[in-house]
Amino acid sequence: MAMTHTSVGLCRPAVLKAGLAVIAMCIAGYILGPPLYWHFMEGLAAVSRSSSSCPSCVCDCSSQPILSIPLGLSNTSFADCAKHDPEVSEDTEKNFAELLAEELKIREAEALENQRRADMALLEAKKVTSQYLKEADKCNSGMETCEEAREKSETALAAQKRLTALWESRARQKGWKEGVAKSHVQTQGNLQTV
Repeated sequence: MAMTHTSVGLCRPAVLKAGLAVIAMCIAGYILGPPLYWHFMEGLAAVSRSSSSCPSCVCDCSSQPILSIPLGLSNTSFADCAKHDPEVSEDTEKNFAELLAEELKIREAEALENQRRADMALLEAKKVTSQYLKEADKCNSGMETCEEAREKSETALAAQKRLTALWESRARQKGWKEGVAKSHVQTQGNLQTV
């Protein structure tokens, strides 16, 4: 087989290395491109926010006991605005504390109400479960009674069949025949009705 000149050029190690390098760069760009793009966009957004006309806030958060307030309270925005600013009066701080205490009382009342509802639902579920267990016990008892009655009736039927077979064998020994007995019974029945 003769190789063409173009196919030999594609198998050269330098061409193969260059092709692999291009593929590696494409894969790296595909994996690293989106995160780099978003970091770049966040940096641009931060720069545009810092150059806005709003003056920066001066906060002294180091001596703030307000930061120990549990998260999730709706008055945290007020807490941010009233952080030990010398211009904020003592009455405003007292009002803020009263608002927080009131909100905590409301949340505690809601929690107690939810707990009461959960307890009532649990009690109701226990009652229903107890009722179902009683019904299941009744069912089981009824099934046992029916099974006992069935066994007794089967025993009585077997005894009755044995007794019938005994009387039939005795009657046959005395000369009884099945066809003659039926016609004799029918004749006696006809005579009684006349």
